[in-house]
Amino acid sequence: LLNGYTDKYKDKPKEVLLAMMNDSTLGPFKIAAAVKVFKEQFASQTVSAEKNFFEKILIRLLSHEDSPFVQVEVMHTLVILDRYRYFKVMVPRLIEKMDHYNDVVCDMAYDNLTALTHTSTSRTREARIIFNTLRKILFLSRNKLQYVQEPDEKLQKKLDLLFWTIKVLGTQELKQLPPEIIRLL
Repeated sequence: LLNGYTDKYKDKPKEVLLAMMNDSTLGPFKIAAAVKVFKEQFASQTVSAEKNFFEKILIRLLSHEDSPFVQVEVMHTLVILDRYRYFKVMVPRLIEKMDHYNDVVCDMAYDNLTALTHTSTSRTREARIIFNTLRKILFLSRNKLQYVQEPDEKLQKKLDLLFWTIKVLGTQELKQLPPEIIRLL
């Protein structure tokens, strides 16, 4: 449904997408599709004056919209608009969305995170944020992980992100992980 609306809105101008993001009567899939089209076509090209305006709209949308589909798209768009300001705040929330009960939300969060890591020039600041967030999550679930022989899909996605951070930060970071995780890596 989300991909269908995204295809339908891909030719819309920036002003129409903005109006759709501000329209509270639209359904969550339509709003998420409008944010996604804006992110893909216009977010990397916005300049300073426009950027502040769009950031305010997206932050308002994030605080008022309960749909996880919209939240995931808005968080990723904010990071694209201003990577330095929003990476530390939004990426841990995106990582938390990888544990959502809806598999589509999990996949969207993972795809957005991998897109951020691929566009990163191996920045240690960003890798440190992802590493610390994943380390906290994995430490909290280490009792459950000691019985895992083969990681499921959600855990494998977390391990993939963790592996990327170790490539950027170095293998000395393995000392900070619980032994249950090292066995799965």
